[in-house]
Amino acid sequence: MAGSTFGNIYRVTTWGESHGPALGCVIDGCPAGLTLNEELIQPYLDRRKPGTSALTTARSEADKVRILSGVFEGKTTGTPISLMIENTSQISKDYGNLADTFRPGHADYGFHSKYGFRDYRGGGRSSGRETAARVAAGAIAALLLEHYGIKLRAYTTAIGPVSLPDAYADAMSLEAIAEASANAACIPDAELAEKAAACVAAAREECDSLGGIVECRIEGVPAGIGEPVFDKLDARLGQALFSIGAVKAVEIGDGIKAAASKGSENNDCMRMKDGKVTFETNHAGGILGGISNGNTILARAYFKPTPSIYQPQDTVNERGEDVSLSIKGRHDPVVVPRAVVVVEAMCAITLLDLYLQNRNSRI
Repeated sequence: MAGSTFGNIYRVTTWGESHGPALGCVIDGCPAGLTLNEELIQPYLDRRKPGTSALTTARSEADKVRILSGVFEGKTTGTPISLMIENTSQISKDYGNLADTFRPGHADYGFHSKYGFRDYRGGGRSSGRETAARVAAGAIAALLLEHYGIKLRAYTTAIGPVSLPDAYADAMSLEAIAEASANAACIPDAELAEKAAACVAAAREECDSLGGIVECRIEGVPAGIGEPVFDKLDARLGQALFSIGAVKAVEIGDGIKAAASKGSENNDCMRMKDGKVTFETNHAGGILGGISNGNTILARAYFKPTPSIYQPQDTVNERGEDVSLSIKGRHDPVVVPRAVVVVEAMCAITLLDLYLQNRNSRI
């Protein structure tokens, strides 16, 4: 299977299935000398792991990470880093009725059409559980970015009908965002987080699900990161975020709102302050011409509702018969809160890869 590797210099290859014995990743291109141990990676996985609140699946996984290679005496060695996360709470029998039936809203039919075979136990490689490996790799990328003075944080801006006001978090520091979004919904507003939780509970009662939006803020990025043609920073961020299974749209800065604005409204005017270029606004989201301009980078991912819902649905089976399907098992009523750190991880991996690539841009 192709397509399990992302990045050019900081290269991440994920492996494993939702109901296999374990999953993980191999990271090549991490510079030597970075302080690294499991305790530095685990907090990121704890933000993604299931079974932590009423807004997540009841599947209970510790998601404990093990470093198998690439670290000696607490420092990276410059050689491939292999990470493993064991699966400990699979209940494969919950998927027995899916052995020859395609789930609406899932990758089942496309996967079967491509390979003529599929792992119906939770979707195999198409499962959202694959993102645990990305989060582990993203944790290391975030540690490296912090070494270079770059910090980032993702948070929920909408779940179903509940959403933050536009630019709500602009005046907040990343630390304040992290503290304010330490709730089950990962929304940096306690009142809205409670409203979102109530909406999720109502959807669950109706055997239904919700979607939402995750935004990532990246600060400290110097101007000049990214390539001007196919490897544009925003293009690579788009690829990274679209590679997350439930993402159906991606925006940078004002995104689609820019199409309805005038040039005089959309351009970010510049001034000099203390010998540095500053911007009066940030409609571009920190990226112009595919290259960072030194402003805060804003990336936004839109997630569809969880497709696994406990309602009878019309579908077909592998024999070409029309059937009705009732999905069983343990599923998230909304994927957004657990996807927050996945968005953060993919942004970190993308930015680090292009940052390292940029070091070869001139003599």
